[in-house]
Amino acid sequence: MTDAQHSKSERLRQHLVEVIGQGLEPHSRLPTERDLATEFDVSRLTVRRALDRLEHDGLVYRVQGAGTFVAAPRIAKSVELTSFSEDMRARGLEPGSSLLVTETIPAGARLGARLRMSPSEDVFHIRRARTADGEPMALEDSYLNPSFFPGLIQNVGNDSLYRILEQQYGMRIEWAEQSIQASVLDPEQADILQAPAFSPCFFVTRTSFDAQDRAIEYAESTYRGDRYHYELQIHRSR
Repeated sequence: MTDAQHSKSERLRQHLVEVIGQGLEPHSRLPTERDLATEFDVSRLTVRRALDRLEHDGLVYRVQGAGTFVAAPRIAKSVELTSFSEDMRARGLEPGSSLLVTETIPAGARLGARLRMSPSEDVFHIRRARTADGEPMALEDSYLNPSFFPGLIQNVGNDSLYRILEQQYGMRIEWAEQSIQASVLDPEQADILQAPAFSPCFFVTRTSFDAQDRAIEYAESTYRGDRYHYELQIHRSR
């Protein structure tokens, strides 16, 4: 898909989101793909991509042979792509952080594969202890491509990293590949998080991408198991 096609699809998606948000009742039928293509002077493929995004976001559903309809609001909040700061505020907690490490290191095979870089290239490494209402909650290691963010490790502070990337570098993270697994805290992690050694934790890895599908950040986060939980809403595929 070209940049122009993506832009047209995104504008149409945003328009439909606004129309739905202005009071369309659940199960209301949207205009047909043909009508939308004619009204917005775009191809039906562009319309289909916009509707695919809306369906993925749970805003619409499709009935074969009948059309596309406004979906009823979901009761539970599904997993979303958020920063630690956004996540904690959503839980009613005040986020904070302590900067532990800022350095430039060789990518090596593991980080190079995650960030789609040569193993011989350098990456930025930022390690922070993250807090909620002043209590240690997570240990976060972020790895980024320096070519996208010159000077980042001199500028990073206690603010949301996603906010810094967006406001200072114009780089917005759009989607990510994430893995969550159960683990235990090693003694060093336990000391930083003020928790017993070998107590349960979540180990979360995430590779984040921009709208051009470029790997922007690879992060490894360790969350205290006694202070954090995940809530998932699961849907059957149509």
